[in-house]
Amino acid sequence: MKKYLLPFLLLAILLLAACGNEKSNEAEAKSTEGKAETITYESENGPVEVPADPQRVIVLSTYAGDVMALDVPLVGVDAWSKNNPRFDKDLANVEEVTEDNLEKIIELEPDLIVGLSTIKNIDKLKEIAPTVTFTYGKVDYLTQHLEIGKLLNKEKEAQDWITDFQKRAQQAGDDIRAEIGEDATVSVIENFDKQLYVFGDNWGRGTEILYQEMKLKMPEKVKEMALKDGYYALSQEVLPEYMGDYVIFSKDSEQDNSFQETDLYKNTPAVKNGQVFEANAKEFYFNDPLTLEYQLEFFIEKFLGNQ
Repeated sequence: MKKYLLPFLLLAILLLAACGNEKSNEAEAKSTEGKAETITYESENGPVEVPADPQRVIVLSTYAGDVMALDVPLVGVDAWSKNNPRFDKDLANVEEVTEDNLEKIIELEPDLIVGLSTIKNIDKLKEIAPTVTFTYGKVDYLTQHLEIGKLLNKEKEAQDWITDFQKRAQQAGDDIRAEIGEDATVSVIENFDKQLYVFGDNWGRGTEILYQEMKLKMPEKVKEMALKDGYYALSQEVLPEYMGDYVIFSKDSEQDNSFQETDLYKNTPAVKNGQVFEANAKEFYFNDPLTLEYQLEFFIEKFLGNQ
């Protein structure tokens, strides 16, 4: 009798072992799958567990263009991004939100929230979804995009764009300097809320491209007053001192731009020589990849024409 039972016992043992291995493999697969659902991003405030494939991102300041450039879906953005004419199509179905409207943010069910370190209610936002903030200017503008790429689990895509963009921008700079002269100076100005500003080399408005990549020269007065802080507020009376041989005017038609009608402005060399290039301020504020691509095209067209 025992002789006949032995094969059945062996078969039962083998079946139990196979079943155990199958369950072990299933558990391992589930564990691996679970790990793939999130990644740990090393933020400036410490590690944050974020979605590995975010699908409902809210940007509360500055970085909407970075997210869009990496093809990650947005459900909410800040007013500045929403009012950018170049973002109209991409943000048509995206809600405008602020860090104060927590109820609306909850309704949008974000899986990731991104913004500047200066936004309010950060602790409350963290209760809604993983929240990552950046300090503006803590890293250079291209490293900032790379950090967004890491956050969104798209570091390679971000790095590939950076490498290509730098190459194109630097080549354009070589061509422009050859055209206007190595010593020609360029200023970037803007008029906002009845105040004139001039900008350094890291405050959007194309400054990163002009000064960092293209190596175009900044007027000494601009370098002295705006380089450290990124911008400098000045009066109309001293504007000519800050205008280079070429001027990029980031212009908002809704602002008071009457200074352009003054003799003081009209008699500057840049105006007389037709070397003031006006850009739509609402399209020019930021330094995300989408805006940078537009700014690069703008500079090539204005400085080089159809060459």
